[in-house]
Amino acid sequence: MRDPGGKPGRHSSRFFSARTLAVLMCSTLLACQAESERRTRRSFVAQAGFENEPIRPLPAAPESDPRLVSLGKKLFFDGILSADGSIRCATCHDIGSGGDDGKQHSTGIAGKQGGVNAPTVLNSGLNFVQFWDGRAGTLEEQAGGPVENPIEMGSKLPEVVARVSAKKDYKDAFSALFPDGVTADHLREAIATFERTLLTPDAPIDRYLSGDSNALTAEQKEGYELFKSAGCIACHQGANVGGNMFQRFGVLGNYFAERGNITQADYGRFNVTHEESDRHVFRVPSLRNVELTAPYFHDGTAETLDRAVRVMAKFQLGRQLTDLQVERIVAFLKTLTGKQPQVDKS
Repeated sequence: MRDPGGKPGRHSSRFFSARTLAVLMCSTLLACQAESERRTRRSFVAQAGFENEPIRPLPAAPESDPRLVSLGKKLFFDGILSADGSIRCATCHDIGSGGDDGKQHSTGIAGKQGGVNAPTVLNSGLNFVQFWDGRAGTLEEQAGGPVENPIEMGSKLPEVVARVSAKKDYKDAFSALFPDGVTADHLREAIATFERTLLTPDAPIDRYLSGDSNALTAEQKEGYELFKSAGCIACHQGANVGGNMFQRFGVLGNYFAERGNITQADYGRFNVTHEESDRHVFRVPSLRNVELTAPYFHDGTAETLDRAVRVMAKFQLGRQLTDLQVERIVAFLKTLTGKQPQVDKS
């Protein structure tokens, strides 16, 4: 409001102050309510004992330069990494459905068959090492492995650098991020940075462990308790429900003698260290999204979760579970499925 002389009236400042005060009070109230809800949730989690659970909710994705993530995504879906352009990272890792290819053994360049089941790329940034045998300590190291594997992509990194550098869009994108442009290290870094964003949050187990007691059914809760009491959590724990240790396949039974037809891939970590104590030792896989990643194990011999649970119980725990126990554990394992990444492949 203004007086007849055009000067601001006294009422306008009072009105502005009252409106501002109301907004501030509303904002403060909302903030207090949000903090109260967080405290209530933390209190519930503590009282329910969830803070001491062997499985932890999935963490948030690390902060990354979105330009580098975008560049890594483009490379992930580009056949330029393979010698003949036929194989992409996405060929063996379906990001929208479990992060693997659903095959016992993956098919590489010129139709060549690999010797192991492709591990999921989802949540792989949480693994303490990469590959079944742990031969790569980081995602950056892992990213270069399939490129130079003659069975997978059949390339050499210098050749890939040359092909990528010859494309203006790639060259410009790398130059904008790195003073030295396209290099093998930067290629690996870009792909690894993208892969670290491929988390699958909001699984029922995450909601349950964060205080939502209704996130799991009674059967799933029973399955979780069986999963713990049977001893599965000895190897499958933490935020990734695995992926943080090595273990022998066949702790309480000779799995390979019973299966037969032993291949070099079955030697596991021994192929890296050449230590006899590492024969048949593998990186424990993550069980997140496990209902989407059949077949199971490094050899892809278990076609169903039911079969995988029975084999693990027999050879890792020395137990024979009842059909009902297996059913309950499988029900629990399905609570580990989170939101699948929605990635624009263009």
